[in-house]
Amino acid sequence: MKLTLNFKISVQSDKPKLEPELPDFKMSAMAEPDYMDDEDSAELIKPRKLVNPVKTSKNHQELHRELIINQKRGIAPQNKPELQRVMEQRKRDQVVKQKKEEEALKKSDLEQELMKRQQRLDQIEQERLNAEEKRENAPEFVKMKDNLRRTKHEGGDVQVS
Repeated sequence: MKLTLNFKISVQSDKPKLEPELPDFKMSAMAEPDYMDDEDSAELIKPRKLVNPVKTSKNHQELHRELIINQKRGIAPQNKPELQRVMEQRKRDQVVKQKKEEEALKKSDLEQELMKRQQRLDQIEQERLNAEEKRENAPEFVKMKDNLRRTKHEGGDVQVS
């Protein structure tokens, strides 16, 4: 195939320009099949891509979707032995605990005192709730005895004055 280039002279401004004229030819990577030109091509069965049964299965699709999601999150599939996973989890927990301790040390004296006071108040509240629960679960005769003691002490105080 011999390619010849022709030049076209265009004068749009003061200087003439030489522009190459490219020949019109169709560049295609594949040749057209013979059956596309024939009139009887409607009778022929046209080739189709075969369906892959593995890719169409639900299990494969769910696994593929899960792998893509894990890859986006940055989670690699678990191929490690159980012992190694447990040791890594312990190490992570230890690092988290150490960070919490460092944060506690960074708190000022006022914050530490407030935390202690809050813990004491929580403990007192918990003890009060436990005592109420004990009283509610106590037998009826014990409740009546407590009520009689209270009225006796209250009545005794009034008679003395």
